[in-house]
Amino acid sequence: MASGYVLVHEAGDAFTIKQLRRCAYRLMELLGLRRVRLYDARSSCFTFLANNGVPDHILARWAGHTNVKTTKKWYVKPDVEDLRGAATTWDGLHGVAVEGQA
Repeated sequence: MASGYVLVHEAGDAFTIKQLRRCAYRLMELLGLRRVRLYDARSSCFTFLANNGVPDHILARWAGHTNVKTTKKWYVKPDVEDLRGAATTWDGLHGVAVEGQA
């Protein structure tokens, strides 16, 4: 019988947060990956999806939020590379030659 959960025990019960965290950390260690807090990974994933055109309402649904603003406020974090495009736009406004333009 389908429980509706993505990850479940053999009996079909949902993992607790503590159990899920332990499994994730074990898997990271097994794969030789740097240990990352799950909420940091969650934020990185939502930022990646947002930067690649996934609509806000889909991000919110994926996150389990009813309010798009919650998802954007807490999980979508621009980094330096994300801000570079805005800086290039400002350079164009001030008359600085932008790469590829005369």
